[in-house]
Amino acid sequence: MRLFSINAGYFKLDGGAMHGVVPKSMWNKANPADENNMCTWAMRCLLVEHGNYRILIDTGMGNKQDNKFFSYYHPHGDDTLEKSLAKHGFTPDDITDVFHTHLHFDHCGGSIKKEGDKLLPTFPNATYWTNEKHWQSATSPNEREKASFLKENLLPMQDAARFHFVDVPDGGEWITDVNVRIVNGHTDAMMLPQIKFNNTTVLYCADLVPSAAHISMPWVMAYDMRPLDTLKEKHQILKQAADENWVLFFEHDPKIECCTLQQTDRGIRVKETFRAKELEERYPG
Repeated sequence: MRLFSINAGYFKLDGGAMHGVVPKSMWNKANPADENNMCTWAMRCLLVEHGNYRILIDTGMGNKQDNKFFSYYHPHGDDTLEKSLAKHGFTPDDITDVFHTHLHFDHCGGSIKKEGDKLLPTFPNATYWTNEKHWQSATSPNEREKASFLKENLLPMQDAARFHFVDVPDGGEWITDVNVRIVNGHTDAMMLPQIKFNNTTVLYCADLVPSAAHISMPWVMAYDMRPLDTLKEKHQILKQAADENWVLFFEHDPKIECCTLQQTDRGIRVKETFRAKELEERYPG
């Protein structure tokens, strides 16, 4: 198995919304805001090359939206999904599976591209994965989440011939060496891939723990539908991660790609940080 960090670019979100009840005097040290209180966040996907599988986990926001949409989120930087894949020698045609942790626009928008007036799968040979509970929420959204679930991202997936639901219980095995943790605090049935990589476990954190700063228990996003459930889920998963020395892979942290954890007198905290390309050296097969 090989793991590749795939950067789909950067964007901005309101700092207060991303950090919830945490005061700006604290979170601004971790991720300084601009003059409009907006902080920069990564859209960091993960490519898992495993046997005949080349699985792309999440796809960023893509580039098919109009200027008005992008003015809200300020996508920036030189990285794109296609450029980042190319750096590692891959093209969209090489991807066999696209695994969506959830279907908010900044996690799935890159899965669909616009060609003229048509909306088409960016990865023509890939099977697209979500789960039935989350799909129902995404296609019949509540008023609070409605702006995050965009029909131009979702309906073309359903029209694609290779569209399937993940059907495993929390912690169940999806494919060999990839289990799925299911959490409901951020949104209904978000899926976190739990990857057995050589002699360790790598957890793709998605929006349960969007950045290293969010490891601290009170740092729960205002975007979460059920913040107290997020808190419980973080307690359970981060304790297991610290006890078993897992690696966390962050989707949104603008600087830190991976870390390990340790128990301290102040709770669970970061032990070491490193880049995904160091995984093979740190955890040889």
